[in-house]
Amino acid sequence: MSIKIFCDIADLKLIKIFSKKKIVKGFTTNPSLMRKAGAKHYKSYSKQILKACKKKPISFEVFADNNKSMIDQGVQINSWGKNIYVKVPIVNSKNKFTGRVIKELNTQNIKLNITAVYSANQTKKILKNINKKTKVIISIFAGRAGDTGKDPVPEFVKSIRMAKKFKNVEILWASVREPYNYIQAKQLGCHIITIPPSIIEKIEKFGKSFNQLTKETVKAFLVDSKKSKFKI
Repeated sequence: MSIKIFCDIADLKLIKIFSKKKIVKGFTTNPSLMRKAGAKHYKSYSKQILKACKKKPISFEVFADNNKSMIDQGVQINSWGKNIYVKVPIVNSKNKFTGRVIKELNTQNIKLNITAVYSANQTKKILKNINKKTKVIISIFAGRAGDTGKDPVPEFVKSIRMAKKFKNVEILWASVREPYNYIQAKQLGCHIITIPPSIIEKIEKFGKSFNQLTKETVKAFLVDSKKSKFKI
């Protein structure tokens, strides 16, 4: 099964570069990435991104913290372009499930990317609140789960199995930590993986043999030792 690579970035210069790459099939952003990119005004900055990324799907996240405001923001964000997925967190900051937001926006035929998902139980709750027509991405945060010593793979396996009944639902591997995560996500049957630019560049160089890697590693050590003029 093929897997789509989305680029996880909000930096305008990098979006212009990566939108031209065939390997990149879409983009994901979030409020933290937007802030890091220096965005001062969410709407105007998002519209600049949309000019650079006209055809590929892109996710923009709501940042409100209650149902009504989330729905309002979702409707507004959706109106900015046809290639937009409205990103909605699975819960608000008070840990209240955003099912009403998901259901309302989904009913309005707004494409959604449900984010900050960690478990198959959360996937199950999402699936109960959506139709079988409007596109929905479920973003499961593998890397952040792994950072806490938890294995995210069983959650993906169960989520992918449940989502098979929904032709409009795609499971996304989020919070990538290393290039090998791409292989893992592909083997599991994830539909999408979202990856930062530096790791996409490493994936483009896949295929080196262990012998090549050994030689390159030893050469790098030698170069650095010469630059440092080390002596024993």
